Amino acid sequence: MQLVNNPIFLGVAGLVIGLIAGWLVFNFIGTRRKKESEQLARRIIEDAEKESQIKKKEAILEAKDEWYKAKANFEREMQNKKLDVSRTEKRLAEREENLDRKVDILNKKEREIKNRERIIFAREKAISARDTELNRLLMEQNKQLERIAGMSADEAKKLLLANLADEARQEAAQLVKEIKEEAERTAEKEAKNIIIQAIQRCAADQAAESTVSVVSLPSDEMKGRIIGREGRNIRSFEIATGVDVIVDDTPEAVILSGYDPIRREVARMALEKLVTDGRIHPARIEEIVAKCEKEMEVIIRELGEQACFDCGVHGLHVDIVRLLGKLNFRTSYGQNVLQHSKEVSFLCGIMAAELGLDPVIARRAGLLHDIGKAVDRDTEGTHTQIGVNLISKYNESRVILNAIESHHEDVVQETPYSVLVQAADAVSGARPGARRETLEGYIKRLEKLEEIADSFKGVGKAYAIQAGREVRVMVEANQVSDAAADELASEIARKIQAELEYPGQIKVTVIRETRAVDYAR
Repeated sequence: MQLVNNPIFLGVAGLVIGLIAGWLVFNFIGTRRKKESEQLARRIIEDAEKESQIKKKEAILEAKDEWYKAKANFEREMQNKKLDVSRTEKRLAEREENLDRKVDILNKKEREIKNRERIIFAREKAISARDTELNRLLMEQNKQLERIAGMSADEAKKLLLANLADEARQEAAQLVKEIKEEAERTAEKEAKNIIIQAIQRCAADQAAESTVSVVSLPSDEMKGRIIGREGRNIRSFEIATGVDVIVDDTPEAVILSGYDPIRREVARMALEKLVTDGRIHPARIEEIVAKCEKEMEVIIRELGEQACFDCGVHGLHVDIVRLLGKLNFRTSYGQNVLQHSKEVSFLCGIMAAELGLDPVIARRAGLLHDIGKAVDRDTEGTHTQIGVNLISKYNESRVILNAIESHHEDVVQETPYSVLVQAADAVSGARPGARRETLEGYIKRLEKLEEIADSFKGVGKAYAIQAGREVRVMVEANQVSDAAADELASEIARKIQAELEYPGQIKVTVIRETRAVDYAR
């Protein structure tokens, strides 16, 4: 009784009962959850089986649909192939029929040719017999003529050939004259119109260069500073620039003398900067000259780029553009070569457009035709050869190369663009005032002109007139006929072209006159 009433016993008993009750409850809940899980699993399996059945049916339907589509495509392809085969068979049948017809035609023509051959053979046989008979008759006739004329057949033949040669020469000279006159009537007028239009539409400035440049000074006191102590400044300047500095009595100015125009221009720029700055000593001189040389490179490149832009020529290599810029400091007979090249480019483009040629190619050829003059002082050879060697390194077309090397007729002109460049070059150089030459060279050219004309047989006297643009040749009337006068003019012109260098063109005029003199007494 005491044990039952003992609190410890009661606590232990309550704990045991609570554990048993908890285990029963947990077991009941676990069993219930197990059943619910099994039911859920069965539902999921059933749903999965239903879904798989549905997907299986869909897959079967899709497979059948693909099969039907493939079958329809196959049937269409087979139908198309059958149509192609049918058309091919039809074409082959038509070709076979055409071939049969052609064979029949060829057989017919072959029979006709054989008939003609038989006819021709018979005719040839008859002609051969006639030739034999004709030769016999001619021999008999020649013998009779020899007896009548008292000379052999060879002698008569030589006499006849001599007469025929004289007559043929006169007829040929007359024919040449007529052809030349006809060509001049038709071609010269059109050529003049094209050239006149080109000249009228092209206006180019010309600058005459010399070998000296004058630099203005603010005062004569600056001359002493330029010379420096014991001449050290002027010596340093001349060594750095390669240009001679002439300090004379010219008020407020010094003269720079040098053969290389680029060096002379660098020296002019450097001296002007030194005079403006006021600090003139050897170190400063070297610094300013180096700076001006760099500026000159920029100026040369900009001049070349501006020339390309003005002429509408694009895609040139940067080295060629630089060479074009250097042409601005090169002169030929006093004519600025860059301005001359631009003028030739403009003229070529205008004339090419008038003739239906490509003006872009024509302007490119005209701009580059004198490119060799940019380096001809440093390289051996003519400026045409140098230009071709330079341009060929940069993949220029054969048209451009031929225009460069043939514009002085050193080689054969292969394209119309070469002829245009030659004509434009002559027009640009022959304009009044475009070029100048020394008095001594001018007199020698006139004397050489008269000497070339006097060297021909039958020439009485030759006169160079129109400042060497024309040579008039007086011939002996009893030695040179009218027909031979045209021939003589052409021969003199060819010899002048071969032996003389001159700007523009020279007109050769041959004058033949007959004078009859009598006296009334």
